[in-house]
Amino acid sequence: LQIWCWSCHNGAALLKMSAFPKEQDDSTSQMQKAFLDGIYKTISKPPYELLKTDDLSSSLPSLQDIQTAYTRFKQLFLIDNSTDFWATDVKWFSLLESTNWLEIIRRVLKKAIEVAECLERQHTNVLLIEESATDLCCVISSLVQVMMDSYSRTKSGFQSLIQKEWVIGGHGFLDRCNHLHKSDKEEAPVFLLLLNCVWQLVQQYPPAFEFTETYLTVLSDSLYVPIFSTFFFNSQHQKDTNMSGESLKTQSGPFRFLTVWDWSVQFDPKAQAFLNNPLYAEKPKPDKSQRKTARFKHQRQFSLPLTQTKPSTKRGFFREETDHLIKNILGKTIGKFINSSDEPPNSFREFYDSWHSKPVDYHGLLLPRIDGPEIKVWAQRYLRWIPEAQLHGGGTIATAAKILDLMEEVQSLQVKMDEEHSQAI
Repeated sequence: LQIWCWSCHNGAALLKMSAFPKEQDDSTSQMQKAFLDGIYKTISKPPYELLKTDDLSSSLPSLQDIQTAYTRFKQLFLIDNSTDFWATDVKWFSLLESTNWLEIIRRVLKKAIEVAECLERQHTNVLLIEESATDLCCVISSLVQVMMDSYSRTKSGFQSLIQKEWVIGGHGFLDRCNHLHKSDKEEAPVFLLLLNCVWQLVQQYPPAFEFTETYLTVLSDSLYVPIFSTFFFNSQHQKDTNMSGESLKTQSGPFRFLTVWDWSVQFDPKAQAFLNNPLYAEKPKPDKSQRKTARFKHQRQFSLPLTQTKPSTKRGFFREETDHLIKNILGKTIGKFINSSDEPPNSFREFYDSWHSKPVDYHGLLLPRIDGPEIKVWAQRYLRWIPEAQLHGGGTIATAAKILDLMEEVQSLQVKMDEEHSQAI
């Protein structure tokens, strides 16, 4: 069955679903057909909505290709001494291109833009299909929400997004990160791929994000810190099963893992300041005096897909929303919408160029630039251990520290002005 991920402001929904087994016996096929036909017959005259399906296993690189590219990419940064660094520096760009890692990032971002176009411009529901719907489906659905929902670009929103799409969504962190070093065949840097893609957006549109690239860097580091349970298990069920065992009980009581989102475990308050973007353009809050006369339409959508905005009824939230979901999505058999026609090839380019020709709304839709050299290497994460690649007394961290000092000075001046103003009154 389809899993709802998010709804656009116009009612178009983003969903994901695991693919049917390629080889099925007759009895299994008949059971699936009977199940889908049963759903179809329960609906009388449903107002069918457009639904576009995207099989990510055929439109994006395989997990094996991603792992191979990332392994080659990592080798560029395993420098033993200065001699090796300067020997590699001469041909570094050609070596970088041969890894294909940046090309994979570009293709993933392009796919997310295509999905955003369907939701935003075409008002079309999008169904992402993958073998388990817990790898590339998580990457694309997360990226689309970061691009289209300004709440996902805040610290609390991004944390909620990761928890919903990845942790509760059943991404196999234990296997994909190969924490136990049991099977290299299952290893693939899927979550790191997402963070690399989000980093591209952060460095292209800094004011749109409440968090910094340092936040993404320490989050990627925490992926391999075993004291945190957040990114350690394949599913919530596996976590609950293992953490409730007798072997995890200590003299003081049951053993408890820490959560990665408690940054005070790793950093003191001064260090945590580098996780917050001082240049973040916070969304202005609506005037309370206008709330009675005007109804503000929030960008963030919690509802299931809708056809049209209708006056509220007394039927109840979940009853009404699930009715629309059934009518829009489950009213069709799988065979009817799997073969949906694709949009013309130039549709993506028109949408992409049209958006980039307008001023950026940091609280609205964000489309990453994906042409040529716009896709960059996440230098803070991959070059930080190479002294020859550092700018002594400079770089992004030094810039961030200076900005934080200026912000503290501005805030202190603001406090003094407020105090003088209150005394004058």
